Amino acid sequence: MKISKHSAEHYVWGQNCDGWHLVKGKDLSVIHERMPANTSEVKHYHQKSRQFFFVLSGAATMIIGDEEVAINQQEGIEIPPLIPHQMFNKSNEEIEFLVISQPTSKDDRIIVK
Repeated sequence: MKISKHSAEHYVWGQNCDGWHLVKGKDLSVIHERMPANTSEVKHYHQKSRQFFFVLSGAATMIIGDEEVAINQQEGIEIPPLIPHQMFNKSNEEIEFLVISQPTSKDDRIIVK
């Protein structure tokens, strides 16, 4: 079945960020997300979920452990389970990206304080 962000289940998270569930299964999740300028996710990790972030437009910054990594448009990065990470949009433009999680990250997120 064909899907797009215009027909997908939508939700709002964080600081007025958007997410669209393109694939929503227990074994696989694909979410198209949008972050406005100068926003961030909370630092967290997943116990079981392996994630891949792929930037569609704009430039993101990811903190992985203690390392800061710039992820430009059409670039991606894989985050294994148990690794703390945090996505930032430090730019003045919105960014859009895909988050692919296997298995789903639902109920698998641990906030790092």
